[in-house]
Amino acid sequence: MRINKLVATFLLVSLGWLVSMNAYAQSRAVQSDPVALLQYIANNMIAGLKANKATLKTKPQIVFRLANRYVVPYADLPEMSRRVLPPQIWNSATPSQRMQFQKEFTTTLIRTYASALTSYQDQTVQFYPIRGGYQGLRTVEVRSEITGSETQPIQVTYRLMRVGSVWRLYDLSVEGVSMLESFRSQYAEILSSGSMEQLLQRMSQHNRGR
Repeated sequence: MRINKLVATFLLVSLGWLVSMNAYAQSRAVQSDPVALLQYIANNMIAGLKANKATLKTKPQIVFRLANRYVVPYADLPEMSRRVLPPQIWNSATPSQRMQFQKEFTTTLIRTYASALTSYQDQTVQFYPIRGGYQGLRTVEVRSEITGSETQPIQVTYRLMRVGSVWRLYDLSVEGVSMLESFRSQYAEILSSGSMEQLLQRMSQHNRGR
């Protein structure tokens, strides 16, 4: 009887390992194609949103977890952090300040992304092929359209950068408005009358709901 339980346990563990390895292999494969990567992220996010649709507004932490799992790993957070600050500010910041900024900025991105998704109402997204392809390119733009039965279509353009052999998201524009440009404008306003330390303090307070 004990042997049967051990065999059953072994089979379950082996099955779980094979499933996780298959998911990992699939994830690695799509990362070499920018459109396939975005479709992979969207499919997983939409599946998670549909499964938790009834509790999205009352439990926003569900969307936080989905974003952390399916979006954050495929974003070039160091590049986004560097681009969103004025060059002179980033270059003069200490390594510790840069690390703290990336941490706070990542939290800000997740909160912003998640707050929008708590209103999910069965919208779908369609990604369009890259004109001329992406072979040999370092950066690409992928156009998409979000549609829903109760909303007007929304045009979203994703910007990705090749990092080694994979693609990473570093910006997106909604109806022509760049996410990085929007944050850059906010941070520049704070920095115009303050320091990097004051910006980090403001970001920390905001992310903690103060």
